Amino acid sequence: MKPRILIAEDEPDMLRLIATTLRTAGFEILETREGNNAVAEARQKLPDLLVLDLMLPGMDGLEVCKTLKSDSQTARIPVVMLTARAEEVDRIVGLELGADDYITKPFSPRELVLRVKNILRRTRQPANEETVLTCGAIAIDRSRMEVTVHGKPVDLTATELKLLSLLAERRGRVQSRETLLDEVWGYETAIDTRTVDTHIRRLREKLGNAAECIETVRGFGYRIADQR
Repeated sequence: MKPRILIAEDEPDMLRLIATTLRTAGFEILETREGNNAVAEARQKLPDLLVLDLMLPGMDGLEVCKTLKSDSQTARIPVVMLTARAEEVDRIVGLELGADDYITKPFSPRELVLRVKNILRRTRQPANEETVLTCGAIAIDRSRMEVTVHGKPVDLTATELKLLSLLAERRGRVQSRETLLDEVWGYETAIDTRTVDTHIRRLREKLGNAAECIETVRGFGYRIADQR
C-alpha cells in the first residue's frame, strides 16, 4: 500500500503544489486547510506522516503538533513542519513540541520529497538489526517500536526512537552531531546541528533519571556509556 500523507496547509496554491509533488512521488494524499480538521483527520485516518503548516486558521500548527504528540493514538505520526518564518525560535519550538523535521518556505519540491522519504525510511525496521537493545533501565524493542524504562512504556516519536537506538547500538562510541544528522535525519550536510541538541534534550526529559546513560561530549556530540 502507498504511504498515506496528510497535508495541512491553508494556502490553496501551496496545498496544490505539495499535494501534486507528493502524489507524483507515489504517496496517497489527504488534504485539509484548517487546524482543528487536521487533528480530527489525523485521529481518524492515522496517516503515515503529516506535513503541517505553522500558520493555520482555527488552531495553528504548533498547537496541532502539541495536541497530536500528547495523544498516545497519534504521538507516533511523524510531523514535517512548514513555515514561512525564518526565525530560529519557530523551528526550535516546533522541534521541542515533537516535530520530526521542518522546511522553511520557499522550498524545492525535490527537497520535500527527500525529507519525507527519509523520515518514512527510518520508521522501518531493518531485518538484520538486533531487535532489543538495553541501556541500564532502558529497553528498546525496535521490532515493536517500543521503549520502556523500568518496565514502564515511554512514548517517543519515530525520530527520538531512531536517535536512541543508534546511540545504544553504538554503545561506548561518541557520535558527532554531523553523524547523527546524516544517519537519523538523512541530511548529507550539517544543515543545523542544533536540531540534534533539541531532540536529545526532549529525549532526556522523557527518559527521566534513566537518561543519565546518554553522555554529552562537549564540542563533539553524544554517546551512551559502554555498559549494559
